[in-house]
Amino acid sequence: MLKVTPLRDNILEDFKELFTGYYGELGCDDDCAHLLDEYIVPDLLAGLIHIDVLFENGDAAGFVIYQRDDIDNDWNFKEGWGDIREIYVVPRLRRTGAGTLLLYTAEMKLRESGTQKSYALPALGSEPFFEACGYKKTDEYNADLDCLVYVKENLNNRCKK
Repeated sequence: MLKVTPLRDNILEDFKELFTGYYGELGCDDDCAHLLDEYIVPDLLAGLIHIDVLFENGDAAGFVIYQRDDIDNDWNFKEGWGDIREIYVVPRLRRTGAGTLLLYTAEMKLRESGTQKSYALPALGSEPFFEACGYKKTDEYNADLDCLVYVKENLNNRCKK
């Protein structure tokens, strides 16, 4: 059984382990512990970002990091839009609907906050996932992450099966 829950203190270590695995898969050289302790967790505690963790039968199996872009946030690429910043599912659960569950959870919470549009800056290879979930590739380029912007202008649309 899959369950999604907001990140809390009692599952912080599970999240940190997942995030470290995620960054390893991306081939990032950044110090994950520093990134988590100096940026991600403080931004979460300040309410600038939201993190939900996926569990499969009690085992941490993925996460989504998202926010509503706001002038008060250091990362404010499209003010007023939802930003799916990071999404990760352990390899054994990919292509099972687990990522879709995480994405829908984030989109639902963004809609509840009054956001109707969202964007993603997908990692290489994850573009088909976002396209299947209603995100459209634009000509807009993000130089910081060296990728095109994908947008979803109606957060009520669902993924194609």
